[in-house]
Amino acid sequence: MTTGAGAGVCEAPDVSVVVAVYNTMPYLTRCLDSLVEQTIGQRRMEVLLVDDGSTDGSTEEIQRYAARHPGLFTTLRQPNSGGPAAPSNRGLEVAGGRYVFFLGADDHLAPEALERMVTMADNCGSDVLLCKMVPVGDRTVPTGVFTRTAPAIRLVGDGLPWALSNTKLFRRSLIEEHGIRYDETMPAFSDQPFVLEACVRASRISVLADQPHYFAVRRADSSNITYRAGPLTRLRCTERLFEATCRLLAPGPLRDAFHRRHFHVEVCQLFGPDFAALPPEERQAVCTGAARLISAYGDGVLERLDPPRRRTLELARRGEAEALAGRPAEAGPLRTLRHSALARWLRTPVRPLPRHPDTDPLDPRGTHPVRGADAVGG
Repeated sequence: MTTGAGAGVCEAPDVSVVVAVYNTMPYLTRCLDSLVEQTIGQRRMEVLLVDDGSTDGSTEEIQRYAARHPGLFTTLRQPNSGGPAAPSNRGLEVAGGRYVFFLGADDHLAPEALERMVTMADNCGSDVLLCKMVPVGDRTVPTGVFTRTAPAIRLVGDGLPWALSNTKLFRRSLIEEHGIRYDETMPAFSDQPFVLEACVRASRISVLADQPHYFAVRRADSSNITYRAGPLTRLRCTERLFEATCRLLAPGPLRDAFHRRHFHVEVCQLFGPDFAALPPEERQAVCTGAARLISAYGDGVLERLDPPRRRTLELARRGEAEALAGRPAEAGPLRTLRHSALARWLRTPVRPLPRHPDTDPLDPRGTHPVRGADAVGG
């Protein structure tokens, strides 16, 4: 079902905002308010609200805003697909703007965000433009890539690998020229291959970082889809991230930089707060899957991780699921240990490696992406 009053508009809007919605009340109200308040004006933008089978009142909230602002909001409803990929693709199918921007239904924008992004993209000839994100609640956002406004940044070396969420402005002609779409078989992390391909194809990637533009919200109930996805689902989707990187980048420093990011974030998070509570057979399956990734993609990459994460992945490589279950939730200084042999091994100093200008361009501290970039996954 589609409703809206944008069909009679002859001139294409400057920007189409796609919002994939699934049970996001009460955060959705602030999200929609922020779109109504955009200074770019309703004649220069369109908002495509794709309701992925919500059951919590989000549908009614969408209908209420569409009725109050019929020239701004177009609504589409479909059965629940299990992830943000399908509703995001549905929005792309009907988008008519010169640019497209993806906004999380939990999140909201500063009033001048879209106007300033479109202006900079037009002035710089940007195919992809990142706007400065700030966290709301216990949400982690990238910081390294937002140290300065830049007309052009590199694929690696300016923090981009740590900022792979889809909360960016994309030139829609680039997306359509290359047929870039979300992988609907990925319940989590589906935005990362989409963003990576767009950035690889882009002639220019820009950053607007002089003030906060995007407010990333961590729900109080932690029900964003990346947090709901089980470890085996996240493991399967992480495998697809490595496959996408290999498909889009030739072997070498660029590919290694993105692989390092995947090990640092998604793979290590498999052994995070909930790992010890998993059934033993599931813990072992996660270890086996992580070991498979380490064997396939770890050469020349793992040694550039920080020591705690290297030790975590070494345990996973050796299949020591029970040892990992006995360590603290986060990969960091150990506070309690159940295995004295493991304790002695973890205390063994790890020789720091020299920094490599291409494959190790970032200090990961303070540059972590939105946890699970698909936080609808951040």
